[in-house]
Amino acid sequence: MDYYWEKLSSGGHQHQCGWLTDRFGVSWQIVPAVLIDLLSDPDPVRSQRVMEAMLQMGKIDIEQLQRASVQEI
Repeated sequence: MDYYWEKLSSGGHQHQCGWLTDRFGVSWQIVPAVLIDLLSDPDPVRSQRVMEAMLQMGKIDIEQLQRASVQEI
C-alpha cells in the first residue's frame, strides 16, 4: 500500500480517506483489504469506530484502524 501511495501521489495531491490525485489529475483511492474486513464487523460499534478513524486520515493507517476496532469506549 505504501508503495502505491508514494508512487501515485508523487507530483500530485494527497486527500482524505486514502484518496489522492496523481500528477496527471487522475483520482485514486488506495484501500487496504483489511479496511473492508474491519468495516464489515458484525458489531456496529466497532465498525463505526473504524469509520470515524478512517475519516481522520489521509493515507490509511492499518495499525491505527486495527486499534480503533478493538478500543474500549
